[in-house]
Amino acid sequence: MSTVVPPSSGVPRQDLVNAILDFLGGQDLLTLHDIRVALQQEIDAAGPQALLDLKASLTADTGWSYYPADPLVRRIHHLLADRFLRPESEVVVGSEQLARLSGRRVVVFANHLSYADANVVEVLLHRTESAMADRLTAMAGPKVFAERQRRFSSLCFGTIKVPQSSEVSSEEAVVSTREVARAARRAIAVAHERLAAGDTLLLFGEGTRSRSGEMRPLLQGVARYVELPDTWILPVGLTGPEELFPIGDSTIRPCRVVMHVGEPLQADVLLAHARDRRMAVDAIGLAIADLLPRRYRGTYGNGEALMAAAEVLALARRAPPVAPWP
Repeated sequence: MSTVVPPSSGVPRQDLVNAILDFLGGQDLLTLHDIRVALQQEIDAAGPQALLDLKASLTADTGWSYYPADPLVRRIHHLLADRFLRPESEVVVGSEQLARLSGRRVVVFANHLSYADANVVEVLLHRTESAMADRLTAMAGPKVFAERQRRFSSLCFGTIKVPQSSEVSSEEAVVSTREVARAARRAIAVAHERLAAGDTLLLFGEGTRSRSGEMRPLLQGVARYVELPDTWILPVGLTGPEELFPIGDSTIRPCRVVMHVGEPLQADVLLAHARDRRMAVDAIGLAIADLLPRRYRGTYGNGEALMAAAEVLALARRAPPVAPWP
């Protein structure tokens, strides 16, 4: 469940275990001993080929493209999640939404509070609707691939490397406008391919985590990911993961996370009623905010200020609900 620092040269068993424990420093000794034993057993059970595969996954570079999950990393993170996500963490689902979306093209939109948000979503989905978790693909910015810590954690699910918008990127992450446009087109095409193949796409439309906990405006360009016909939008509201990695604190802390799953929206209907992509993404932002306590809503806490987007959302909600897959 953590952002782990694997060794820079290869991934020998003990080096991997030590790197994870170094990252988890600050925990009591009994907890660290328990984790060490569990990690060693998990890695041994996976076998030596799993370590070779992990090394290949960590060093893979195919540009702005799709990168598959690594099974060993996923098992390690589930092992850690059992210790750092408190037992009362849960998924709050209305009307069995997840099961009804089985077999559909689904894009999950969630608010962004922590570097571990995608891992939290993957773990909680796995506990609730494993079929969707098994085909989860997250959009990941360049920093995820440039920093070994984040790259390791991102191997819990499939990822598509995307350029970071200049609106939210730090100076070192900025690339030329032409390169951003070319890479964005490529990422969108790959995302549509993954959706068509049956993956569930995970997007944090704000583009970067909120440092205050309040939602920021969704980036206009994320509307392009739902333009594939017969796609469903699944709004998700997260509370709690900001306590897992508190800003300014380098120690991971056990926390309770709640994932509120909203009513699926048919993307075709929402886009047809929106005047432009800005209005479409604001409608999605309002759908997420509706699932959150008021203090998390930020930009989307006042529907009157976004009346046109609120009307688009209302029209999308009036469309027929998702029908079970034939």
